[in-house]
Amino acid sequence: MTPSSKLAAIGACALIAGAGGAAVAAVAVDGHGSSSSTASAASASSTPSTRPVSNGNMTAKQVYNEAKDSVAYIQSQTSQGTATGSGFVVTADGKIITNEHVVDGAQTVTVKLGVNGKAQTAQVLAADASKDLALLKINQSNLKPLSFADSSKVEVGDAVFAIGNPYGLDHTLTSGIVSALDRDIDAPDGTPIKNVVQTDAALNPGNSGGALIDSSGQVIGVNSQIASASSSGSEAGNVGIGFAIPSNTVKAFVENPTSSSETGQQSQQSQQQGQSQQQLPQQGQDQQSDPYGSGQQVDPYGQQDQGQDQQSDPYGDSQDQQSDPYGYGDDSQGQSQDDQSQQQELPQLAIPMG
Repeated sequence: MTPSSKLAAIGACALIAGAGGAAVAAVAVDGHGSSSSTASAASASSTPSTRPVSNGNMTAKQVYNEAKDSVAYIQSQTSQGTATGSGFVVTADGKIITNEHVVDGAQTVTVKLGVNGKAQTAQVLAADASKDLALLKINQSNLKPLSFADSSKVEVGDAVFAIGNPYGLDHTLTSGIVSALDRDIDAPDGTPIKNVVQTDAALNPGNSGGALIDSSGQVIGVNSQIASASSSGSEAGNVGIGFAIPSNTVKAFVENPTSSSETGQQSQQSQQQGQSQQQLPQQGQDQQSDPYGSGQQVDPYGQQDQGQDQQSDPYGDSQDQQSDPYGYGDDSQGQSQDDQSQQQELPQLAIPMG
C-alpha cells in the first residue's frame, strides 16, 4: 500500500441530521474504542465449533449456500444514528463475531441472522478496540457456526469470498484472491494489528465484521478496512484493496474475549506501579545524603559550633600568624600573598581529579 493511501473502516452508517457515513470511517480509525454498551466479557464456555466442508475448490455458489445462514446483519443504535455492519456465527450457542467499530458507542445492538431471519437484540459480551473485534450473543441455539482456517497457511493467489451487507444490501457475495499477506493496519485505538490479509474482493461500507472465506468454506479473516485514495472526506468505496484481520487472531479472541475497559485498567495499574517504584530511589537518595542525621555530616567530629574559624586556622593561631606562618614579619608580606594565591588555586586543580 502506498504511503498516500488512507485506511477507512467499512462500517456503513445512516446518521441523523444528514451527516454522511464518512464519520464512521473516522471513528473506526481514530475512535476511542470504549463502547458504552460493552458488558463484562463472559468466559468462553464453548469454543468455536467446526462443521465439515468439502476440501477446497468449492464454487462461489457452494460457498454462499454453506455460509449464508451463518452470516449476520448488524445494526447499532448510537446517539448519532444507526450504524450497520456484518458478522457471522462462531459458536452453536449464539455467539457472533464482528468489528469493534461496528458496535462502538452503541446503546442497543440488533442482529438479523440468515436470509430470512428476524431482527433480535444482541448482548455485547466483549469489545476490544485494540483488536477491532467484538463478541456478541443472541438468545438462540443450534446454530451453524463457520469454522476457522489456519491463517498462517494462507497463500497469495488463494481464492476468497466475502459475504456481508455493503450499503445495507444484506447477504451480498463478492469474490477475489489473496493479494498480499502480513500487512499491518491500525486498530480504532491506534494499536497495530499484525499479519493482516489483503484482498481484492470488493469490500464497501457495511462489510465491516463480515467473513472472508476460502474455497473450502472456512474463514481466513474478518473484513475490517479498505484503502481509499479519496481526500475529499466523502465516504470511501472499493478500490480493490481490502484488509481482513487474520483468523488466528479472531479465533484467539473468541476463546479468550477481552474488552477495552479491561485493557485500559491494566495499563493504568501498570503506570501506577511504575510511579511507586520511581519514588523509592528518591527516598533512598535523601537518606544517603545525610547518613549521620541532620547537620552531622557537615561536622562529623562534633566541632560544628566553632565552625569555619578552625577550618581556616588549623594551627589555632591568629589571622596575622596564619598570614606569616614562618615568623618573618611584615617584610615577607608579598611572599605570603603569593602563598595564599597558590593555596587558593589548589582546589581548582583538584576538581577534575575528584
